[in-house]
Amino acid sequence: MSSACELEYTLLLAKDLGMLKAPAYEALAPKVAEVKRMLASFIKKLIAER
Repeated sequence: MSSACELEYTLLLAKDLGMLKAPAYEALAPKVAEVKRMLASFIKKLIAER
């Protein structure tokens, strides 16, 4: 989960520094958010199965 947060931060930083254009950021950010939601759901499921 922390790696997904790091990726989210890195994308934002790259956009802010002009290394990533806004359209690319806008395309990637929702995908990262979806992966974070999927990971959170998976972690909850694993904990519940203990």
